[in-house]
Amino acid sequence: MPDMFGPLQEWINVLLGLVILLLAGDSLVKGAVNMSLRLGVPALIVSLTIVAFGTSAPELLISIQAILDGVPGIALGNVVGSNTANVLLVLGIPALLATMHTSECNTRKSYLQMIAATLLFIALCFTGVLAWWSGLILLAALSAMLGHAMLEVKRHRRACSGIDGEEVEGADPSLGWGKIVLFLVLGLIGLPLGANLLVDGATTIARNYGISETVIGLTLVAIGTSLPELATTVMAAMRRQADVALGNVIGSNMFNLLGIIGIAALVGPIPVDPQFLMFDLWVMLGASLLLIPFVFFRKDITRIWGVILSIAYVTYLVVVLV
Repeated sequence: MPDMFGPLQEWINVLLGLVILLLAGDSLVKGAVNMSLRLGVPALIVSLTIVAFGTSAPELLISIQAILDGVPGIALGNVVGSNTANVLLVLGIPALLATMHTSECNTRKSYLQMIAATLLFIALCFTGVLAWWSGLILLAALSAMLGHAMLEVKRHRRACSGIDGEEVEGADPSLGWGKIVLFLVLGLIGLPLGANLLVDGATTIARNYGISETVIGLTLVAIGTSLPELATTVMAAMRRQADVALGNVIGSNMFNLLGIIGIAALVGPIPVDPQFLMFDLWVMLGASLLLIPFVFFRKDITRIWGVILSIAYVTYLVVVLV
């Protein structure tokens, strides 16, 4: 019985950790957004910083916890696997439910920034170890992209109306200070707790089944941390908000590469498994390049494309796991 219960307990820990991470991340975003708006921080800055960082908090805490636990393969696998899943799975499944009219979107500039971030990340991986200086380079690139985005939006606002009327995700004018503090505390306590449960459970599962931590990061952890993006994209597809769906994926992928790995590399060195250099990094880049028809040639992501993207992701999982 103990032999059977042990592995089951680890799976429960992984699922519990994931649920706690998602709830705590949402709680932290809600608390931080409303506190910032109460303190008079412009909605634009809140959108580009607090919401972006907060929604990626689960992935960030997982990466930091993995490095502290001596399993950096989970940290790197989580980011690379999440970026691949974001394109193939997060865009593929919603397209099966409803055609996403991406022909109406103009995401060329942000897409090119994502490709640039991907190429920079791959180049740094070929140094063999993502050290502190690699983290500084990635964070500098992220700062430049955020600064550029802020200037672009401000310029657009001045040209249109000059009013900062941005509606920020998680904003609730009726939320009192007591609830704001409660959301912040729950988020700050829940994130490290959930990350610890998930990383410990995933590491034990990998060892029990003779699978490397890197593969667990690329599959189990990556899919789990991509669930919020999947939920957001499904809702956007159903509401015919293709710009939200595509923008969500592009923004998430950029922050994963530049922000999460950038910060994680400052916590500790991240050795790059040769498997990444030979296969996984190129799959991630290839998945990103699949967006070219939708970004530059104004093609819609139809159900046929949904099938192609979903099958491509399942095929990738089979290759990684077998």
